[in-house]
Amino acid sequence: MRLISLDHIVLTTGNLEKSLAFYEGILGMRHEINGTKHVLKFGSQRINIHTRPGEFQPAAAKPTVGALDFCLMADGNIYGIKKELEKAGVDIIAGVVERTGASGKMDSVYMYDPDNNLVEIAVYR
Repeated sequence: MRLISLDHIVLTTGNLEKSLAFYEGILGMRHEINGTKHVLKFGSQRINIHTRPGEFQPAAAKPTVGALDFCLMADGNIYGIKKELEKAGVDIIAGVVERTGASGKMDSVYMYDPDNNLVEIAVYR
C-alpha cells in the first residue's frame, strides 16, 4: 500500500448555520447537500459536516464539536488573505507566522471557526 493524499475530513458542528456562514460565506467553499449529508467542497477536497456526534456510521470513537486542528492551503498573498479575513470579521489569533508544511516552508494565519476548531490558512513560499 502507498497512501497518496487526504480526501476529506469530518467536522461535527453544534450550529450548522454558523458553520456554513464561516466556511461558505467567508472562506468561499461550496456547500452541497447529498441526501441528508452536508458537504463543503474546495479544490479537490471536501469537508463532511455532521450536525450531531456519530450522525453517520461508522464514526470516530469520540466525535466532538471543536476538536479539529487543520490547515487549508491557499493561493495568493498571505497578508492579503489576512486582511480579507479581518475585513470579514474573523479574529486572527496568530499570524502571519512561518511554518513548515508537507511540502516545505509556508506562511500561516490561525483562527477559530464557530465551533472553536483551529483553522490554519497557509500559503507556500
